[in-house]
Amino acid sequence: MNWLRKWWIWLVLVLLLVAGGVAVKFWSKTNAAPEYKTSKIEKGAITASVSASGTLSAVRSVQVGSQVSGQLKEVLVDFNSEVKQGQLIARIDPETFQYKVRQAQADVDSARAQVMSQQANIAAQRAEVSRAEVNAADARSDLERKQQLMDKGFISAAERDKAQSTYNALAEQVKTAKAQVAVAQANAGGADAAVKQRLSVLAQANIDLERTAIKAPVSGVVIKRSVESGQTVAASLQSPELFVIAEDLTDMQVDTAIDESEIGRIRVGQKATFTVDAFAGRNFEGEVKQIRKAAQTVSNVVTYMVEVSAPNPGKDLLPGMTANVRVVTDARTDVLKVSNSALRFKPAGVAGSKTSAEAGRGERGSGARGNSGERAERSNGGGGGQNKALRERMEKDLQLSEDQKAKLDTIFSGSREKMTALREAPDAERGKLAERNRSEMQSQIAAILTPDQKKKYDDIAAEQSGRRGGNARGRIYVLDQHPQPKELPVQLGLSDGSMTEVMSPDVAEGLEVIVGVVQQGGSGKPAGGPGGPGGPRMF
Repeated sequence: MNWLRKWWIWLVLVLLLVAGGVAVKFWSKTNAAPEYKTSKIEKGAITASVSASGTLSAVRSVQVGSQVSGQLKEVLVDFNSEVKQGQLIARIDPETFQYKVRQAQADVDSARAQVMSQQANIAAQRAEVSRAEVNAADARSDLERKQQLMDKGFISAAERDKAQSTYNALAEQVKTAKAQVAVAQANAGGADAAVKQRLSVLAQANIDLERTAIKAPVSGVVIKRSVESGQTVAASLQSPELFVIAEDLTDMQVDTAIDESEIGRIRVGQKATFTVDAFAGRNFEGEVKQIRKAAQTVSNVVTYMVEVSAPNPGKDLLPGMTANVRVVTDARTDVLKVSNSALRFKPAGVAGSKTSAEAGRGERGSGARGNSGERAERSNGGGGGQNKALRERMEKDLQLSEDQKAKLDTIFSGSREKMTALREAPDAERGKLAERNRSEMQSQIAAILTPDQKKKYDDIAAEQSGRRGGNARGRIYVLDQHPQPKELPVQLGLSDGSMTEVMSPDVAEGLEVIVGVVQQGGSGKPAGGPGGPGGPRMF
């Protein structure tokens, strides 16, 4: 039994040793200093952009319809047919319209015959006038002779009176004949008017007959055909769509919807690139051609349509394709930039107010405007200090009048009231409301300026918003000699969604910054600070 007791003693000792080793290892892991994941500050180019999706379309597409109703006798083009301006592309059965032309022509001929009849009547009435005038002249001569004979006493007064009555009757006949001529001339005028009316009806009938031949209004490519031969076309209320012709597929455009929070960064002439699913990996280039001022609201989201040119010399792009557009709003070269994960990182147990970098998290995958009170105030035009600095610069650069200065003070006063109300808004809405307030303030300021002052103010507003210099604050962490995280405040500039421009006397190219903590006993992936996948977007 002694050997059995010794065996149990040894077993207990072994178990104690194993348990002690496990406890020591666990204690060492839980109390060991954390391992940090770092990356280097780089120097190079950085580009800020706005991304959106849109639809490709021809710059000019013409809907071809019919102005007359009838049955399509011929359809001479199909999808993708290239047509020239004036080319016959379809024909409506012209038989009915040909009969209308013939009837109208017959009416014209009848009206012209009536005109000839009235002209003959005028001639007859004029002949009657001449006859009446001759008779009246003869009666006047007879009256004058009898007057002389009566004066000499050769005839009685009764014979003279009889000659006077005859003359008076014939003179009235002359007046009647002339009136008949006037009536005949009026009838002839009515006949002429009837001819013109019949000619108008004939012209309209000929036009309707010509419209049965449907021709291409422009040169281009048929991208849509909505009818077949034998189909009846009804054009009583509105012109039906028969075809759609894209005038020039070598010059297309992308109609893309830009969110209201981003539209302030878009300018006509900015360069843009886009991709389509049909040509994966291929980038197409264009530029912003137009920013439409009409807003579109869908599910309480306000967007504005932006037209981006899309040169298509090879005609590879087709109307209706979905394009993923990237508009370059600003670009800089030879700047210091850091990974956005470094701006999101914050060591465990560190408390403090949010910086602009931390406030910039939470909206859109590539980083959005800040949703903290500090960032909201900056987006809205800032507090009293920033407004004062802006006012001083505007007075100096724009040479404001006294009236403009008074109006500017009123605008800044309203901005401060909105900023105060902004602090009470929910975090999720604060960034968008701040951007809206900022845009409203800039619009109000622009309204009180002259055209020359507006140009200079646009430069000031662009610089203030960060397109020409970053004023937002952030912080990064580096390892000191212990090594422990050490905070370095920085100013932020442009961001492309993954890297952000940083400016500070304490940062230099190649500086190691902390981007996360290596998880102990895990997969080794860095555990970053709080925040979403996107970094700050400053502009």
